[in-house]
Amino acid sequence: MHFLCGYAGIASTLRQRHTTHRLSVLSRKNMKLNAVCYALLGLALIASLFFLHPIWMWWLLANLLTLLVYGVDKLAARKGWRRVPESTLWVFGLVGGWIGAIVAQQLFRHKTQKQPFKSWFIFSVVLNVVATLAIWYWVYGRWIL
Repeated sequence: MHFLCGYAGIASTLRQRHTTHRLSVLSRKNMKLNAVCYALLGLALIASLFFLHPIWMWWLLANLLTLLVYGVDKLAARKGWRRVPESTLWVFGLVGGWIGAIVAQQLFRHKTQKQPFKSWFIFSVVLNVVATLAIWYWVYGRWIL
């Protein structure tokens, strides 16, 4: 690039193209990481269907998997590796793994202070509880309490 220093327009275009390419490669790698996380979640769903109480097994597997994903994300944060996207962590909490997420946040001291994440996480917990209560009422025709 140093030979193009007199041609600022060309040099900036080449830099921009190089940066864009780097970002697209990172984006694809993040998509692969996301695909692995969601594949594990899908496998947990399928595995839970083979148990006597599939809802309870789903709840257990989702919480254990969420705990694991938070632990991997904390390790990645410490080592400077590729991180699990926050949206994936929210989805794991939303589908029933929020208790595992709360345990992981305290156990690993991870994602406890970051305000945008914390607000959306609390929203996903409330949404999950409301959905669970609504499904319970729809299936059993009465409230839990």
